[in-house]
Amino acid sequence: MTKVTNRNAVQLAIFIAFGGFLFGYDIGVISGCLIMPDFIRRFGEINADGEYFLSSSRQSIITSLLSAGTFVGALAQAFTSDRWGRRGSILFWSAIFTVGVVIQTATGHSMAQITVGRFVTGLGVGALSAIVPLYNGETAPKALRGTLLVLYQLQIIIGLFLSYVLDLATHTIPNSASWRVPVGLQLAWGLIMLSGVFFLPESPRHLLYTGRREEAAKVVATLNGVPADDPLVDELVGELEFSIAAENVDGKATWAECFSSSLWRRTVNGMMLQFIQQLNGQNFYYYYGDTFFESAGTHVVYAFESLSPYVIQVILGAVSVVGTVPALRLIETWGRRKSLLTGALLEAACAVIAGLVGHFTLAPAGTPTEQLTRRNKAGGDTLIAFAVLHVFSFAVFWGPTPWVYLGESFPLRIRPKGIALGSATNWLWNFLLSFFAPRIAARIGPLILLVFFGMLLFGYVYVYLFIPETRGLTLEEVDELYRSGVKPWNSTGWKPHLSEEAHLKVHQGRPSQAEKVSTEKSGVEEAEEAVTKV
Repeated sequence: MTKVTNRNAVQLAIFIAFGGFLFGYDIGVISGCLIMPDFIRRFGEINADGEYFLSSSRQSIITSLLSAGTFVGALAQAFTSDRWGRRGSILFWSAIFTVGVVIQTATGHSMAQITVGRFVTGLGVGALSAIVPLYNGETAPKALRGTLLVLYQLQIIIGLFLSYVLDLATHTIPNSASWRVPVGLQLAWGLIMLSGVFFLPESPRHLLYTGRREEAAKVVATLNGVPADDPLVDELVGELEFSIAAENVDGKATWAECFSSSLWRRTVNGMMLQFIQQLNGQNFYYYYGDTFFESAGTHVVYAFESLSPYVIQVILGAVSVVGTVPALRLIETWGRRKSLLTGALLEAACAVIAGLVGHFTLAPAGTPTEQLTRRNKAGGDTLIAFAVLHVFSFAVFWGPTPWVYLGESFPLRIRPKGIALGSATNWLWNFLLSFFAPRIAARIGPLILLVFFGMLLFGYVYVYLFIPETRGLTLEEVDELYRSGVKPWNSTGWKPHLSEEAHLKVHQGRPSQAEKVSTEKSGVEEAEEAVTKV
């Protein structure tokens, strides 16, 4: 038997996770554009003094229309993933993303055009945000699945960081290049996805589910770095067939089945984790960090250097990248539950301290820098410090873990729909946050962070009571875990049995050559019959 290597699977996961880069970059790039003079002049309004300004309402519309598009795209990909396969769906939505970028970049002064462009871009971003965890979850080895799914979050954060750097580099350009360059660069990201997708294999689980066993065997061989005729390939495909048949014994799923008696818990868990993730508070910094820090008077003297809002955003982006790196290991050593519980407590502490310190020490919005007192500056420094710690904690724990959990929780027949519901929940609350947060912050300032503090405490309780540990399990074993009814707080020591049955079925029930010729049953049909007997 040829030595097995996961090199191909890892390289595949790294490339497909680039879909997260598109997601992160597009979220981050708009933050800096909102305070660029040329952008404000083109899409803002004129006040009584004859100066251009971008109202909180326009900021909300420009920012939140992306999230509205992502909500629709996340749900729509469930149809394309089932009909066209995972690879074809990635190609289609990457093209939609690219069209949206063209619409945004081509606008001159039209508020309508830039918002439509962001909505169309959002369709692609939302669809890819669901397909990437789906695809990586179905192609990754179980021992590396958590790590490879964390790569998706790492790419999101790298995209955010690069967008902040480019905003910093271009914001002083006195014309439309200040915002067209960072926005237009997304064309390159879309073309990378479009060109690379032609080399991606289809998900072997999707191929088996649609009856294409030979194609699935070739993909399994490629992912494991062995020849197609290696005995390991037949063994792995046989085990997958058995497990898929066990998952799908009830037939083709509908949207309603996501909330059936046997599946509603995992559907709700996936949606709730995405809901809590969005109200952690970090996206408030990502979207409105520049505007919030500027209005809070934090052009502060910090380490003997005056920090602009652009520099603060770059610092937050760099912290996020650094924080996501240890998550690649912690997701498999600590597991999902411990990561979420620890992160909720750390982020809650940061949110409450930053909110109270900011409320009681910062100067009123619009205070000139030269009028800031020592108390104001100390408060600004403290707010920035705990914002950095908040974002770092999120990057380690709550950034990647809900996406990992979402990508591994559902049986094959409803996986696209289940992940679509979770992703759509993420984007729904992303939309609501991006639409209402600037209005709320304009009224209560840093006290908005106390809202996130309350949500993080709720998140801790929810994870403890309802989220089971899925570390080290195959996707089919996760399904068995949920069916077993084990309590979440006892799930760390739970052991699966279905994979052992599948292994024995493949080795003990393998027919002779004569039986292979005479039988008319496919591998999937045999597995279904075995499951029925069990």
